[in-house]
Amino acid sequence: MTNDSIHIRGLELPVRIGVPDEERASWQTLTADVKVVLARSFGTMEDDLSETLDYDGLAKSIKELAASRPRLLLEVLAAEIMDLLMSDGKVRSGAVELRKRILPGVDHVAVSMERTRS
Repeated sequence: MTNDSIHIRGLELPVRIGVPDEERASWQTLTADVKVVLARSFGTMEDDLSETLDYDGLAKSIKELAASRPRLLLEVLAAEIMDLLMSDGKVRSGAVELRKRILPGVDHVAVSMERTRS
């Protein structure tokens, strides 16, 4: 079993998210870190693009998902992103962290989750 992984760090996500209505009324930018472990080892890919993940396509899909509708909770968006990651049959496990700059005097708040295909 391999732990070869692909990371997308600092992905900026335009969203409308937050508990108060006023917060969801305006677009904000979250920052996401995403990690995927593929079912196949990098060493067995033989330089074949179809054996790996399209990073650009994944980043665009995550951005589209995040912008698709307003949400109250970061936790819900994290779960939706995880479902997107795990829907790709090439992915054995994934992790996502979402960061939001919202509290005064705090760099950011974050939620994270990890999942492994059983």
